[in-house]
Amino acid sequence: MNVTIALEHRFLRTPDGSYWSETLYPRAFWSRYLSVFDRVIILARVHDAPTKRESWQRVDGDRVSFAPIPAYVGPSAFLLSLRGVREAVRQAGLERTAVILRVPGMISSVVSSTLQDGQPYGVEVIGDPREVFSRRAMSHPLRLFFRSWFTRTLKRQCQKAACSLYVTERVLQTRYPPGTRYSAGTHYPPGTSKPGQSTQGRWEEHFSVGASDADMQDDAFVDSISEKIASAGAKAEADRAGRRFRLIHIGTLEVLYKAPDVLLAALARCVARGLDAEVVIIGDGRERVRMERLAQRLGLADRAKFLGLLPAGEAIRRELDRSDLFVLPSRTEGMPRALIEAMARGLPCIGTSVGGIPELLPEVALVPRDDINSLAAKILQLAGDSKLRMSLAEMNLAAARRFHESLLQPKRLAFYQCVRTATEAWRKARGAAA
Repeated sequence: MNVTIALEHRFLRTPDGSYWSETLYPRAFWSRYLSVFDRVIILARVHDAPTKRESWQRVDGDRVSFAPIPAYVGPSAFLLSLRGVREAVRQAGLERTAVILRVPGMISSVVSSTLQDGQPYGVEVIGDPREVFSRRAMSHPLRLFFRSWFTRTLKRQCQKAACSLYVTERVLQTRYPPGTRYSAGTHYPPGTSKPGQSTQGRWEEHFSVGASDADMQDDAFVDSISEKIASAGAKAEADRAGRRFRLIHIGTLEVLYKAPDVLLAALARCVARGLDAEVVIIGDGRERVRMERLAQRLGLADRAKFLGLLPAGEAIRRELDRSDLFVLPSRTEGMPRALIEAMARGLPCIGTSVGGIPELLPEVALVPRDDINSLAAKILQLAGDSKLRMSLAEMNLAAARRFHESLLQPKRLAFYQCVRTATEAWRKARGAAA
């Protein structure tokens, strides 16, 4: 059985028909589904590009293909493209495959509204629209409408799904709880049955599991904090003592969900209070130029280094290992992979109290969203307390080990199998009814 996976990410297609991603979801990501399904069909936006950039990662090939959606950027463009999006969804042949929706998203909303009567689907809940469309995260004039509509839609999608996977352990499950499902895979309110249908079916507990998107292999982790320090050697430690305190931030600059503007403002206040520090920002997008100009206005021209996109893996780990503190002042989050990667390298970290971040970091490492003063104070506290940094690094490494691929993939496989079983039952019942 094949599976169609609908998601909001934007992919790129070169003239030779190859599909690429600038950041997330390379071909290796989709391998996790192929232990249960024969083929993965990606239902997502595709932008045509004349040439491939060196940093792009190949997505299609070896049982992974695309059902492309017309390209659009932003809610207004989506509304203008809605007819074409619906037509592309109809042509995808969803009745012939299992269906998984990575939610929230506009494409997944179109898909869930066009599925056939009773057709089961799974949801992978990777974010919270209440935070995505908050005042600080988005300034669109229809923000309040989108926030209300997407929140209600996500709740309904989770209630009606046959199976659910959440990237958090508690937060998203509480806000968008799963429902119940009929044993044949058809959804009706508990205690009712479809007219003419046998009442011998039964109501079952909805299958739900928490499993992060992170796929952390052995090489993502340092062995221990003490060995990490020892491996640096005496010379490296001497060099370390003579250089600036180094912050690192990883996140998209396409939109300001990760709040690099807040980080830059907080760093400027730390420098004004006497901290000799710098920040390395990894990521790219349309807001990069504005953030570079902000750094200059704040007097951080020689203290803020924008490295752009870096290949996943060794290049990222190298920058993490050169840093003293990872800072993620996000305005909205699911379960941030970049934070988990930093924790796995034995870095002390600061994050905001949004999404799944409080499930990862202790209270002492959390600050309120959009609070520049609190973030600056926390940076100064950790910069001046090496014992606290060491303690947090130890806790972070232990917490990151919960996200090793050997622990997460069995949970995902159980979710995929649930989606497949529900789809097979629906198709069998549909064939019998015909």
